[in-house]
Amino acid sequence: MSFVSVQFIIFFFFVTALYFVLPHKFRWFLLLISSVIFYMAFIPQYILILLALIIIDYTAGRLIASSKGHKRRVYLIISILSTCLTLFVFKYFNFFIDNYVDVVRLFHAKSTVRHLDIILPLGLSFHTFQSLAYVIEVYRKKQKPEKNFGIYALYVMFYPQLVAGPIERPQNLLHQFYEKHHFEYERIVSGLRLMLWGVFMKIVIADRLAMIVNYVYKDPTKFEGLPLIVATIAFAFQIFCDFAGYSNIAIGAARVMGFNLMKNFNNPYISRSVQEFWTRWHISLCTWFRDYVYIPLGGNRVGIPRWAINIMIVFLLSGLWHGANWTFVIWGGLNGVYMIIHRFLGKYFYALADLFFLPKQQTLFKVVQTVTTFSLVTFSWIFFRAQNLSDALYISTHLFNHLGRDLGGLVNINVNMLLTGIAQKTTVLGIPAFDLIMVVLAIIGMETILIKQESVGLKKIFSSKPIFLRWAAYYILIFLIAYYVTTRQEQFIYFQF
Repeated sequence: MSFVSVQFIIFFFFVTALYFVLPHKFRWFLLLISSVIFYMAFIPQYILILLALIIIDYTAGRLIASSKGHKRRVYLIISILSTCLTLFVFKYFNFFIDNYVDVVRLFHAKSTVRHLDIILPLGLSFHTFQSLAYVIEVYRKKQKPEKNFGIYALYVMFYPQLVAGPIERPQNLLHQFYEKHHFEYERIVSGLRLMLWGVFMKIVIADRLAMIVNYVYKDPTKFEGLPLIVATIAFAFQIFCDFAGYSNIAIGAARVMGFNLMKNFNNPYISRSVQEFWTRWHISLCTWFRDYVYIPLGGNRVGIPRWAINIMIVFLLSGLWHGANWTFVIWGGLNGVYMIIHRFLGKYFYALADLFFLPKQQTLFKVVQTVTTFSLVTFSWIFFRAQNLSDALYISTHLFNHLGRDLGGLVNINVNMLLTGIAQKTTVLGIPAFDLIMVVLAIIGMETILIKQESVGLKKIFSSKPIFLRWAAYYILIFLIAYYVTTRQEQFIYFQF
């Protein structure tokens, strides 16, 4: 049941209406049943795997809290190993088998180990991390164990963030299931507005850009230079609008019912360093790795060599979390290298900027930083999106071939040629010329709003405007969504993780 389907719209409004009609004491049960139905709409039998994880970590939490001494650590380790083993079997077993076979072949031997014929349960990586957060926080005595099994199950399965997050912490979410939420007009409007914004990002921007990305990345060896650059930049905005769009819908849906989920994206592409980027991108995952991997390893309280190792461990694990493929591992490792280089060479960059008097031109200095960061991050997306390592290496080594010729060709394009192309429905890199212009305008509009939101906030942006302007904006978004929703839709990218 996709967030951008008619089925979900009916499901959401029915569940929300019933939620406010029912007495408070029955609401958690309604949400639990609704979440089970929502999950089973994808692959019904995998609800049993999710149930097993819930039972394991619920029991572990109770045992950890009631035990003392080394038993607490034993129960924690059992819980972590059980949860991680489930994730390993379904997500990583075949990947490790493939690599094992490759190693065996180096010694001219044969392997009899076979692949498991299984499908990765939807959102398994998100479920496991949210469950692990619970047992770790109980072990640290920062969260009391949940006694109500149904409430704990709802914590793991809460349908707005069930499939792709945000990855919540028990301190933020569990207590909210006990609180009585009233029907508040302003909060509901705010939630619906955020949902509408998320659907716009997904349908109008992400799915249009997917046409370019799929066209080029399906067989990148057919292209060189500018088409590869355009497709890679398109993917940078596709994955942002796709995932941030999902997060906005999830946060908005929860807000309508009175629940506050953590912010997952904060306009990452205006970041002035890679370090800043990772405080703005997929915030719930980044803070998870910070709190449960980076800090326990010593964080930045250790010497520089050990710190660099900690950074690489975190980013390599992050890459592996995203997918069982060497392309994801390299993507994570590349961003780890960026972080280390920034730590060692950042001061020289500022010294160089000072040499050219850039600090006196604050705007220019910020633009240089932002463009540099965006370029580095976008280059790493090549390895994230490529179908295999061979394609990723080809794209990364052919980005600038014949670039001067291609740019010269763009300069020669005049307005008449552009209008003629639109009128004749010319397709450019797999996307109609009209749609290409629309998506570029949509990105500009989106970034303008996001930058404005930095200082004002989305709510104030809309509430400060006259009512006719607000409704005009809503109707424009709805019209664009309705116009494009009939075309082929792409599955949310992070559903595969």
